[in-house]
Amino acid sequence: MAKLLMILVQALGLILMPTLALSQQQLLDDPVSFEKSHFSKQCKSVDFGDEFATKLDINNDGLQDVVINHGSMICDGEKGVGCNGEGCPYNFYIQVKEGGYLLMATAQIYGYDFIKRFGNMVFVFKMHPKYCDRLAGDPCLMTVRVRGAEMFTISKK
Repeated sequence: MAKLLMILVQALGLILMPTLALSQQQLLDDPVSFEKSHFSKQCKSVDFGDEFATKLDINNDGLQDVVINHGSMICDGEKGVGCNGEGCPYNFYIQVKEGGYLLMATAQIYGYDFIKRFGNMVFVFKMHPKYCDRLAGDPCLMTVRVRGAEMFTISKK
């Protein structure tokens, strides 16, 4: 009987765990202000370039989402906080119907194109060649579709 009870408790935990983890993530009213506030505290002087924040519908749900490009920012005279040979950090925020924005993903990339393919908008990330199993050469071009709050890789070349 005790063993059966333990199995039920473990099963219930597995069912509730994703829900609890999602509920712990903070919804933001304005991710652009949130990111700017963060870096204003980190840097003595900061300049957010024109490409710091881009609003677009990344998951094809009709709501305007936000992509933050850390490479566009100058912090204490240094351009691109967190940028290295693999690119710059980008944060992808999706707007939820209940109100607010959710940080969906962070990626270290050189840049991206946002194009329509087969009727859906998709990202073509320009990434370090290692993400296409190459040691060097041209950047890896990874095509990614966003559904809900998940990114799905369609192709890599």
